[in-house]
Amino acid sequence: MREFVRRNHFLLRRLHSLAGVVPVGLFLVFHLFENSRAIQGPEAYNQVVLSINSLPFILLIEIFGIFLPLYFHAIYGIWIAADARHNVSQYSYGRNWAFLWQRITGIITLFFVTYHIWHFRVQKALGKYDVGTAMPGLPDYFTVAEAFASPLAKVVYGIGIVAAAYHFANGLYTFLITWGITIGPRSQRVSSLVTNLLFVLVSAMGLTALFAFRM
Repeated sequence: MREFVRRNHFLLRRLHSLAGVVPVGLFLVFHLFENSRAIQGPEAYNQVVLSINSLPFILLIEIFGIFLPLYFHAIYGIWIAADARHNVSQYSYGRNWAFLWQRITGIITLFFVTYHIWHFRVQKALGKYDVGTAMPGLPDYFTVAEAFASPLAKVVYGIGIVAAAYHFANGLYTFLITWGITIGPRSQRVSSLVTNLLFVLVSAMGLTALFAFRM
């Protein structure tokens, strides 16, 4: 396995980088935007959830468009992190810290997303939402609000959202370099400003959605 990875390192790194942006990163932004409809009330949130789940081939989209790219990105990311040399103590400048935080937030995001999938998607498949919700088979606004009711749940989800937003935004910065889009120092400085702003905006959108769910 190690020899296979080393022989195909160039291709795997680029697929890993691409998967982190398309589709995983874009889905993160879309999913947080979808949940942010909760600020408009239960009916608006329930309607968007129903619309998404009414798409044809939704299960295939979830498996091949979300779950497989997500866990490929996560597993290969762990391989990269385990093989990396962190030298923050010797060279504590911005991008080196960003490199370290990218690995830390990647691990946090992996556990958070896995918990989130178990918490909602797996429970949906097990039939937990077949009765007692406004949309049989789907978690409605008040089901989600109940799940987020405890302060501990809000803290866990808040940390997970911020970690995922940072991992996506900083990953986008490195994606642009890896794929030869931002080559020079000037373009990388602009990219750094834009992706840092993206981190703030995505975090704010996710946290707003989190605190929009109220019983």
